[in-house]
Amino acid sequence: YGTSSQGDSAETYPKGFRGGACTIETENLIIGYSGYYLPAGYESPEDTPRSPHVPVQCGKVPEPSAVNISIDLLYPESARNFLLSQRLVKIVAVDDMEKELEILSAPAQQYPSGVITQAFKLSEAGQYILYLEGKNTENVNIQVKVPLKVGLDWQDHFRKLFSTFLKND
Repeated sequence: YGTSSQGDSAETYPKGFRGGACTIETENLIIGYSGYYLPAGYESPEDTPRSPHVPVQCGKVPEPSAVNISIDLLYPESARNFLLSQRLVKIVAVDDMEKELEILSAPAQQYPSGVITQAFKLSEAGQYILYLEGKNTENVNIQVKVPLKVGLDWQDHFRKLFSTFLKND
């Protein structure tokens, strides 16, 4: 699996477990993640029995919106004892160089359930990264990057428009 479900060479790809969650593997940690967004302008009826949130495939959010992300600490099991912080950044271009603009951060803590949840609003189209950072039980640094792309570019619109004619591999 050298490519993600989008066909690029990202470190993310679906494994087909936990409802189709995508995974990211690093040398010291394997996570599964899934996301959901609330479409812009959605008004929830008061008597609705279900969530209006729409699933996001491997970090592709079609439009700026409120996003909920769930991260499963898959391997090693001792990851539940790691102190992990979260940091959300937006990638911006400054003088022809990419810079990271920090949007939010959460202090390091343990996740005994093995599940990390985070909700935030991404108000602009662009590329974002949610970092999980900390140290494992052997005091080795850990950094996992969860990519988030907000907004669709022309290739995405082309794929959607001509999806019935494109070859499925």
